[in-house]
Amino acid sequence: MRKSLTNLFLLVLLALILSPVYAQKEKKIILFNGKNLKNWEFNLRDHAVDPAKVFTVSNGVIRISGNPFGYMRTKKVYSDYLLHVEWRWPAEPTNSGIFIHAQLPDTIWPMCIECQLKSGNAGDFVCMNGADMNERTDKSKRAINKLADSSEKKPGEWNVAEIKCSGNTIEVRINGVLQNKGTGLNIHSGHICFQSEGKEIEFRNVWLTSLAGSSGK
Repeated sequence: MRKSLTNLFLLVLLALILSPVYAQKEKKIILFNGKNLKNWEFNLRDHAVDPAKVFTVSNGVIRISGNPFGYMRTKKVYSDYLLHVEWRWPAEPTNSGIFIHAQLPDTIWPMCIECQLKSGNAGDFVCMNGADMNERTDKSKRAINKLADSSEKKPGEWNVAEIKCSGNTIEVRINGVLQNKGTGLNIHSGHICFQSEGKEIEFRNVWLTSLAGSSGK
């Protein structure tokens, strides 16, 4: 009986010790609250245009007009996380992207890894403004093509992008399909951005799950 109680005590103690570790790994950070864009900054090529006319919120959805070119970015810097983003083309499927590890200063376009959302190419990586990875073997080209056939949905339907950043690696899944993996990245943390690039696109349900050792500054 005493041995059973001792074993039970040890199991409870072990659970208490490990629970903060698992809680940290599963910490969910909401990047878009569904109401406003107070956690975001904005940069447009044409500084005369009011960002409030390009980036709007309605019914829990971010709407980006696509014109002029630019992006919205998180105020904080993040590293080591699993990012969840849902997006769709409300009408014509065209071009946009999710910037990962975006660096300051703000410019068109910043140093970052773009997870391409261009219609038919969602899952490509684009190394922008000095960003690099091992898979970019041809340094004359910025793009690293996706691994599988397109797994995108039709215009009007919501897609899910899941982007995992861990140390100097990055993986992207589009609607559950592993589309790309990059290793040896030369940038390991930065802002997260949504691109304005030509036509209207919508985003919703934006959050990240922190991995061990993650940060948001």
